[in-house]
Amino acid sequence: MSKVKEPLKNKELLSINSKKGLLALLGQSSLDGKKAIQTLKYDKRLGKLQEELLVLQQWVVKNKKKVVIIFEGRDAAGKGGAIRRFTEHLPPREVRVVALPKPDEIEEGQWYFQRYINRFPREGEIVFFDRSWYNRAVVEPVNDFCTKKQYLNFMDSVNEVERMMLLSDILLVKLYFSISKNEQERRFKDITSSPLKKWKYSDVDKKALALWDEYTSYKELMFKNTQKYVPWKIIKANRKTSARIAALEHVLKKIPYEVKDKENIRHKAILKDTEDPT
Repeated sequence: MSKVKEPLKNKELLSINSKKGLLALLGQSSLDGKKAIQTLKYDKRLGKLQEELLVLQQWVVKNKKKVVIIFEGRDAAGKGGAIRRFTEHLPPREVRVVALPKPDEIEEGQWYFQRYINRFPREGEIVFFDRSWYNRAVVEPVNDFCTKKQYLNFMDSVNEVERMMLLSDILLVKLYFSISKNEQERRFKDITSSPLKKWKYSDVDKKALALWDEYTSYKELMFKNTQKYVPWKIIKANRKTSARIAALEHVLKKIPYEVKDKENIRHKAILKDTEDPT
């Protein structure tokens, strides 16, 4: 027996009966009023957090702070989409997104961390890393892109590198976007079926599902051994909207900027994941 949907409340009906509400409703394939209300709540919450992020960014400029935020996670976990929600209203001259390609011949001969350090922020700047030096903790060993010795050297040194970052007055935040195997498979199907997205599907992505358990093992080792000075924040990302909200809230809580509106960044549940990611 199918579950009967609850009718919209008067307040919800008033929300739908607006330009934004109608756009949210028409954006639903089944004209689902409840989903439209969720979209409205998400948009409102996202807007408030983005306003507060501008306050943080201006504090960074005024006080010549240096901020690094790294986004890690499985392939198709939503890192890029989250970064876009962080940056879409920030002044482009004072923020940067770094998504490094495969190292070239010169970079391969350098100290591993060097090409990342070369992209660190100047005073008054925020840098977002779409994948970071933690490639060597998970992606590289799983796919045999590094030797066992290189992997162990990285794990032995990464905590001290991050300690040096802190001593150099760099504010570092580490986010890990976690999704379930079923959700990753669903997103890969969506990517490969879309003419506008299929370019994203790499050779590494093609092997990701088959190597799921290997990724899990290396990920757990990373969490266990790389939190000495800077802890990880695990973002449950089966639902992209709730993941973006959680990531923004965490960064706003973690960075000690002035004139912080604690009520504005206080956690408010918007949407919940229906399946625990791993």
